[in-house]
Amino acid sequence: MTATTGDTAGDRSGWAGHPRGLSTLFFTEMWERFSYYGMRALLILYMTAPITANGLGFDTARAASIYGWYTFGVYAAAIPGGWVADRFLGQYRSVFWGGVIIALGHFSLAIAALPFFYLGLALIVAGTGLLKPNVSTMVGSLYQQNDARRDAGFSIFYMGINIGAGVAPLVVGTLGQRVDWHVGFAAAGVGMVLGLIQYVLGKKRLQPALTRLDQAARAGEAGRVGVAEPPGFTAKEWKRIGAIGVFFVAAILFWGAFEQAGSSLNLFADRMTRLTVLGWSFPSTWFQSLNSAFLIALAPVFAWLWVSLGQREPTSPVKFTLGLLFVGLGFLLLVPAASMAQQGVLVSPLWLTGVYLLHTIGELCLSPVGLSVVTKLAPGRIVGLMMGVWFLATAFGNKLGGWVAGFFDTLPLPMLFGAVAATTIASALVLLALVRPVKKLMGGVH
Repeated sequence: MTATTGDTAGDRSGWAGHPRGLSTLFFTEMWERFSYYGMRALLILYMTAPITANGLGFDTARAASIYGWYTFGVYAAAIPGGWVADRFLGQYRSVFWGGVIIALGHFSLAIAALPFFYLGLALIVAGTGLLKPNVSTMVGSLYQQNDARRDAGFSIFYMGINIGAGVAPLVVGTLGQRVDWHVGFAAAGVGMVLGLIQYVLGKKRLQPALTRLDQAARAGEAGRVGVAEPPGFTAKEWKRIGAIGVFFVAAILFWGAFEQAGSSLNLFADRMTRLTVLGWSFPSTWFQSLNSAFLIALAPVFAWLWVSLGQREPTSPVKFTLGLLFVGLGFLLLVPAASMAQQGVLVSPLWLTGVYLLHTIGELCLSPVGLSVVTKLAPGRIVGLMMGVWFLATAFGNKLGGWVAGFFDTLPLPMLFGAVAATTIASALVLLALVRPVKKLMGGVH
C-alpha cells in the first residue's frame, strides 16, 4: 500500500503502526553499530597494548593519530558512499555490499598480522561509507513526504543505533579484554553478519520503499535532461548558508571533545580508573556503554522538555551553546580526577560516569538539532549536498579528537583535560555572544 494523506494511510502492519520495513532497517543499523562501537572500544587499547600482551605495541601518539584518521574516514566516506548509491548501486545494494565489506574488515582485524590490521580499518571505512548514509535514506523512504509518522519512525530507528552501541562494549569489549583482542574483533564481524542475514530476509518488507526510491531516481534523471543549471543563491540563502557555517565550526569543536570517548577517555578508564564496584571487577571498555544508556534514558525527557517549553524553547544557536558548555563541563569535572590519578591513585568510576552524563546532555542539545537545522536552512536544491557536508563536521571533530589524545602521555592530564574544557567553554561563550547575529542570518528559522 502507499500513503496518500497525512497519517491516515500507508503500511501500518509493523511496530506501533509503522511500516514493516522499519524493523528490518532497525536491526540492520543496530548490528552495524554493534560491530562499529564494539571494535572502537577495543581499538586504541589494542594498538597501545604491548606485543607481549598480543597488542601492537604502538606508542600513544601513533595510536591516537591512527584512531583519529580512522574515525575521520568513517564519517567522511558518507559523501562518496551516497554518490555511489545515487549513481550506480542504489540504496538497497549499497547497504548490502557495505555490510559485507564491514564484516570482512572486522574479520581482517581478527587476523594477528599488521597488514590485516590496516586492511581491516580501510574496509570498515569503505563499508560504513556505503551503509550508513543509505540505510538512513531508506528509513525516510518508508514514508510519504507528508506522513506524520516520519519523525517517530526516525526516533525508533535512532533507538536501534543506541541499543547496538550500548550492548557492543559489554560483549565485544569483554571478549577482547578478557579472552583475546582478535576474538573481540571477530565478534564484531559476527554481529555485522547477523545484521546482513536479517536484512536480506526482510527485503520484501522494504519493497515499497525501494519502489519509491527508484521512482524518485528516475524523476531526478528526467529532470536533469535539457534543464539549465539552477540560478545562483539569493542574498537570503547566502545568509542561511553562513549560519550553517557557524554551526559547522561549533560542531567540529564539540565532536573534537566528545569523540575522545574512544581515545583519551578510554585510556583514562583503562589505566587510571578503579575497575571494581563492591568487590566486583569489570572491563574498562564497559564505560563505552554509558553514553548510549544515558541517551536511551534522557532522549524522551529532552523531547518532552522542548515541547513543554513552547515559546520559551531555546533557539538552535542557544542549544548549540549548551552543547559546547556541557561537553566542556564534562572535561572540567575530570581535571581533579586526573590530578589524583597522576599521584598514583586509581580514581572512582563515578568520575567518568559523571563525565559521560554531562557529555550526553550536551549531545542531546546539539546533535539532533544540527541535523534538523541543516534541513531547514540549506537551499532546497542543495540540501542533500549540505547534509553530506554536515557529516564532515563529525569527521573533522574525530580527527581533532585523535590529535588531542596524542598528548595523553606527554602532557600532564589535568593540563590536557583542562585545555579541552577551556576551549569548549570559551567557544560556548563566543557562540552565546553571536546568538543574535546568527539568528539574523537564519532569517526567521528557529
